Amino acid sequence: MNRAPQSVWRRPAHFLAFGFGSGAVPFAPGTFGTLAAIPCYWLMSELPLGWYLVVVAVTFLWGIWLCDKTSRDLGVHDHSGIVWDEFVGYWLTMTAVPFSWEAALWGFVVFRVFDVFKPWPIRWADRRVAGGFGIMIDDVLASIYAWSTMHLWFWLH
Repeated sequence: MNRAPQSVWRRPAHFLAFGFGSGAVPFAPGTFGTLAAIPCYWLMSELPLGWYLVVVAVTFLWGIWLCDKTSRDLGVHDHSGIVWDEFVGYWLTMTAVPFSWEAALWGFVVFRVFDVFKPWPIRWADRRVAGGFGIMIDDVLASIYAWSTMHLWFWLH
């Protein structure tokens, strides 16, 4: 486990990369980062789908820089406390899902399962793609699995 550096509380880029500080939790930072993304999703869920997608695309692109900068500053590729990728992955999972607390929690569980177990090609990307893009892309891939699961669930119910 990598301890959160003090720069998380002093540098805005680190604070954001650490999910507003949620990644500084000493255990299961990815889980806490994903939980911290839920209130943002709640607010974003009011946006029309087009604007929601714009916000997610911008946060993904910004996240590449944010995660790359933070990991370079810390000298650790994909420090466990960097959870901006979980934020974006969760928001992608919840794309076009009407807000309810049940859906928000179900999306949390489904996304975490795919993010933790990393079925192909998630694990491949996690191990072979470097830099900020590498930090972000495995969560995007996990979100594709999770999004598909969410929409299949809604379709069947």
